[in-house]
Amino acid sequence: MLRLKARAKINWSLDIVGVLPNGYHRMEMLMSSVELADTLTISLADTLALSLSNAPDLPMERNLVLKAARALQQATGCTIGATMTLLKQTPVGAGMGGGSADAAAVLVGLNELWHLRLSMAELQAIGLTIGADVPFMLAGGLARVGGIGESITALPQTRPVALVAIQPCQALSTPEGFAAYDHLAKVTHPDTDRAESALLALDWATLSQAAGNVLAQASEQKRPQIPEAIAALQACEADFAMMTGSGSAVYGAFASDDAAQAAHRLLRKRWHKCWLTQTSPVGVTFE
Repeated sequence: MLRLKARAKINWSLDIVGVLPNGYHRMEMLMSSVELADTLTISLADTLALSLSNAPDLPMERNLVLKAARALQQATGCTIGATMTLLKQTPVGAGMGGGSADAAAVLVGLNELWHLRLSMAELQAIGLTIGADVPFMLAGGLARVGGIGESITALPQTRPVALVAIQPCQALSTPEGFAAYDHLAKVTHPDTDRAESALLALDWATLSQAAGNVLAQASEQKRPQIPEAIAALQACEADFAMMTGSGSAVYGAFASDDAAQAAHRLLRKRWHKCWLTQTSPVGVTFE
């Protein structure tokens, strides 16, 4: 039996720089793994089977764990099965990549369990067929991510940054977020190069000026609770606060663990879905 941690992520900046002929959006992003994670347990079996813990409302037929396992079987011709148990701790429909992290953990775990010996690049190629965030979730850490998610440039690790994440409203689907973006009359784009330099220096003032999330400009119109939660994080002295992914989660970065803990104690009184976490140098790991 194997047990793995599947860590979520945040976007420090998210820009759309074009649309490909197939309709996919070409991205330019700064992303980081965080310690908030799901736990996946897998063991050998004759067929593929999945049970969910702590996520009764998550549709089994759309779960990326099974999709990833089947994609790995198809790519390798492997006919071995596995029994998988997923303990959900990351929010669903939040833009924190919980489902993609689970898929990445499946690929890593089954590659080991089934003795497939696939390289990281091979796993990432399979992962991209499952979801755009899966290749980054496999790599983990801090990275600049481009294309539709396949171009990943690792960045030097900073010290761990204390975070408070909030999901202040109903989940947003990724297609819904991109569709809303496509109908925006005007878009303010971040300066990703400047944001990257500021992030590596932990220069929060410059990062706040340079970074941004173009999807938030659309999502905030549909979910006014998003800017309200960002304002609450800023009122709690977050050095930087933004929506991650296509939403609906937002997060704040804090100068110290004590500051983050104080903000978390206050904000969780208003929002039940409120997490204290920090950035992580890794994505998927074996326990």
